[in-house]
Amino acid sequence: MPLQNRVLPTGEIVAHPARGTIMGNRGRIHRDDRTLGGRRWTTHGWVTCALSFRGRHREVMGRGWTELFFLDEAVALAAGHRPCAECRRADYRRFQAAWQAAFAEPPTAPTMNARLHADRVQPGSRIPRRHTGALGSLPDGCFVLAESSPALLVDGRLLTYTPAGYACAIPADPAAVVPVLTPRCTVEVLRAGYRPELHSSAVHPKS
Repeated sequence: MPLQNRVLPTGEIVAHPARGTIMGNRGRIHRDDRTLGGRRWTTHGWVTCALSFRGRHREVMGRGWTELFFLDEAVALAAGHRPCAECRRADYRRFQAAWQAAFAEPPTAPTMNARLHADRVQPGSRIPRRHTGALGSLPDGCFVLAESSPALLVDGRLLTYTPAGYACAIPADPAAVVPVLTPRCTVEVLRAGYRPELHSSAVHPKS
């Protein structure tokens, strides 16, 4: 029975047997029986971590923080996470550089965490904050809703998301205005040049 620890681009956390390629941390949100309670975070520092780091071993949903998993980094960014400064140091530095270019402010962890949290949920709630944009104005790596389903924008195409991989690719109409899942500030970081690591199925999706 899979644990409820797989995060979708919409931010929902579900149980799914497919393995993710990247892990996330937003504090401890599970109970002792390894099920989720009502919380969806205990810290504003939502990070994405490498699946393995310096030979460390953890029991998933054990005594520490709750391990969350994503198909790839684009999904994690859409859900409101950023690279971890420890186990993904090089990616964190790239994210910081793009943040600096986008906002001309010191890209410290507290600064980024505060802006990300303001952009990912509505104040005083767990309701995701959404915005809209024309597909032609959005950078690669953004997640949008296409006909109510999550899709990744890459090279002028929309890749349909499934928890196991990207299922098919359709042309993206540049004039189409769609709901954007990726937080506003992360969209600007992508626009400034940050490139997330994508699942292998993004390279050759079905047309």
